[in-house]
Amino acid sequence: MTFTTPAKDRYFEDYLPGAVHEFGSITIGEAEIIEFARKFDPQPFHIDPEKAKQTAFGGLIASGWHTAGLAMRLLVDHYVSRVASLGSPGVDEVRWRKPVRPGDTLSIRVTVLESKCSVA
Repeated sequence: MTFTTPAKDRYFEDYLPGAVHEFGSITIGEAEIIEFARKFDPQPFHIDPEKAKQTAFGGLIASGWHTAGLAMRLLVDHYVSRVASLGSPGVDEVRWRKPVRPGDTLSIRVTVLESKCSVA
């Protein structure tokens, strides 16, 4: 499903329960993985390709927090209203089910479960 209204003109009423939206793509590179991890998540499997080979992952992987940031970028670029966004009340669950490796391309799928105004 695609929106008929561009993000710059979307309001609450445009986010319909049951709607599923798939969009965006972003490819992550090795240097980007290492740069992010050195600053925020300096574990060997995120910052050192040689040491990463000796871990259960068998190679370099992106920090889950990095992938969450990339997902946020896709949301802002393709989904979040530029005129009506009031921020987020939070996230209930975050799961990293599959390692993200250099060269992987990520996209996002959003399912609107319900619409509820979070600010009165």
